[in-house]
Amino acid sequence: MKIYGSAAGRVGLVLSSLVFCVTCSCNDPEPSPGGNGLSDQFETAPEQYPITPGIIDEASGLAASATMPGYLWTIQDSGQPNLLYLVSKDGKSIKQYPLPGSNNHDWEEVAVGPGPDNGVSYAYIADIGNNNQPVTATNTIYRIPEINSIDGSFSQNALQKITFSYPDGPRDAEALIVDPVTKDIFVLSKETQNTNIYRLAYPQSVSDVTVAEKIGTVPGVVVATASSISKDGSEIAVRTYLAVYYWKRNNGETVGQTLVKSANKTLMVALEPQGEAICFESEGKGFYTLSEKGNAASVSLNFYKRK
Repeated sequence: MKIYGSAAGRVGLVLSSLVFCVTCSCNDPEPSPGGNGLSDQFETAPEQYPITPGIIDEASGLAASATMPGYLWTIQDSGQPNLLYLVSKDGKSIKQYPLPGSNNHDWEEVAVGPGPDNGVSYAYIADIGNNNQPVTATNTIYRIPEINSIDGSFSQNALQKITFSYPDGPRDAEALIVDPVTKDIFVLSKETQNTNIYRLAYPQSVSDVTVAEKIGTVPGVVVATASSISKDGSEIAVRTYLAVYYWKRNNGETVGQTLVKSANKTLMVALEPQGEAICFESEGKGFYTLSEKGNAASVSLNFYKRK
């Protein structure tokens, strides 16, 4: 996490970004599943579930578990242990799991999606921030099969490390998307002018450093702090400190081709102390957000129900 100025400054930054638009062609031709026919209308007042302070005060990333219905994964960013936290959807239960063999230089995002073994759901933990010095030339995405029960544990033998660099120099990033259709990984940079899109095409190497492919720029979005893709790949959300941008992925489009277009709509969400996490609900009923505590006394897990 890196904060860009005061809350008022972030408001001005987001508003000014609405006039910014850059388009770029994509060359990732894999097909997509198209729209899912669900409403693109969501409640603006969330259902709120209090999170007890002192356990996950620096939540940075959120993903719905595919193996344990009713639970969400989250992580904490730099300076925190290399732990995954399993949070119940009512916020009342929080359980932590060590990730042996990993290092939390600056974890900023977690995602759930497919991977090398068909039928296996993987957790992706993105060490892609630049809070700690020196800024590294490479970044790491940890990939490991999801555990199947709350009594499970992660094994170091199952941990894979996807190491990559950017084609245009080191970047700060906090948003990751794993396409459930193609298994490609997309990283969105966190910048005050351009939100760049980088792709790590499947199958990702776990032995060599991969140079990510720059796909283009997300129009009108700056300081992206998190992202999510629906379970079927037909909806994408990117959040900033103040808003959520929403895309319907058209039939035949790749993730890159969707994101280089302006968002279908901007979703209004409640102001959070330092919002850096978002994920779609696993059954398509809405989406969740979670914030770092910052200077607030506490935070809540917020659920925005689909209308």
